[in-house]
Amino acid sequence: MPPCSFKPEEYKGMSKEQMMEIRKQNCNPMTMKITYYKKPVFIHQGYMQWLWDVDGKRYLDLFAGVATVSVGHCHPKVTAVIQKQLKKLWHTTNIYIHPELHEYCDKLASYLPDPLKVIYLTNSGSEANELAMLMARLHTGNFDIITFRGSYHGGSQQTVGLTANSSYKFPIATSSGCIHTMCPDVFRGPWGGSYCRDSPVQTIRQCSCAQGACIANKHYIEQLEETFATSAPSQIAAFFGEPIQGMGGAVQYPKNYLKEAYKLVRQRGGICIADEVQTGFGRTGSHFWGFQGHDVIPDMVTMAKGIGNGFPVRAVVTTQEIAASFVKASHFNTFGGNPLACAVASSVLDTIREDSTQHNSLHVGTYLMTQMAELRDKYEIIGDVRGKGLQIGVEMVKDKGSREPLPPEAMSEILEDIKDMGVLIGKGGVYGQTFRIQPLMCITREDVDFFLAVFNKAISGYTDRK
Repeated sequence: MPPCSFKPEEYKGMSKEQMMEIRKQNCNPMTMKITYYKKPVFIHQGYMQWLWDVDGKRYLDLFAGVATVSVGHCHPKVTAVIQKQLKKLWHTTNIYIHPELHEYCDKLASYLPDPLKVIYLTNSGSEANELAMLMARLHTGNFDIITFRGSYHGGSQQTVGLTANSSYKFPIATSSGCIHTMCPDVFRGPWGGSYCRDSPVQTIRQCSCAQGACIANKHYIEQLEETFATSAPSQIAAFFGEPIQGMGGAVQYPKNYLKEAYKLVRQRGGICIADEVQTGFGRTGSHFWGFQGHDVIPDMVTMAKGIGNGFPVRAVVTTQEIAASFVKASHFNTFGGNPLACAVASSVLDTIREDSTQHNSLHVGTYLMTQMAELRDKYEIIGDVRGKGLQIGVEMVKDKGSREPLPPEAMSEILEDIKDMGVLIGKGGVYGQTFRIQPLMCITREDVDFFLAVFNKAISGYTDRK
């Protein structure tokens, strides 16, 4: 494991047994279900890309609290800003005018292209996406919203309607008017080839397209057109799309898909919404926002997770025209624009720039993906490696020929081994078949080499046992 000079505090809190009993008796019971491991990880402290458990064991964090801690655990620059603001003002309502809110909104707007300049601050990604749904419907006068199968856009009753993954669906009525179209997945979907996506690593599927053409893109756009023809009214409110699916397993689309989809949506009166909850703030490396990699400008952008490096601040950004439609009733958020949250989020933007984390995401992420592709070629059960920057998915299969998902028990076995060797990663995908690697954007090539050795050993050990 790469060296680390930081010394964590000695843990002197409650026992593991006490924590598990409280988790069982007093915490949301879902927390018992989503504990990844047979032997859970009890986290005590974090610093930059590292986490320590209550026993003092160190872990390399390549999941970042689900792509949320962007610049580093307890980053000194952000921590200093938090401490300074805590001594000055924790909270006041945005009925009053305070500098932190306005300084941050001005700064965030400078990172977005025209005409995306009007900012609404919220507390969660689900709230941001639900607010975007409401604004889209008010502005267009239409109701139906299109999104991809396999998508995840939140856990509130409205956003669960947008979400198209049965793992997050409850047997109750959720938001009506949400229509799910085929996800243009060039690895698992019916069409795809070896030149489809904007990624340093392509699929192993063969491609027979003529230069400048993409048969897969053509067919997936036809599926979207069929959705319009069969499942949606003639006029729609919006199209929601992540530039790269997050919970869906880092799924990428053909290069021109979003550009053509946006055109079709706008022809039907809808607005285009980019869900940048996981892809924003430089994570994809080549651009600050994931939508920029598709050469499109959405009408609205929702953002969360990395915006506050783990602090609860989120946002919706839109145009003056759409914002003007949102004054037919009062909208108020008690904590939206909280001075402490704004100070933290402003510091995160400064740290991304000062630490060159976007540049690091591009170069370290590209190195990680290209090295992972070599492991894909080595092992039959690694079906696909994909992504951009530090938004990476590794799809596991029974064999490359069938592309049938590796079973959940096998995924859990490999994940447990990786954890026991000192690395934390995630998993996702419709069938839980994809390892999600979304590190803190401060990781190094030395960290990557350590992870590659761990991952290789875990896969080798699994295949030897089978």
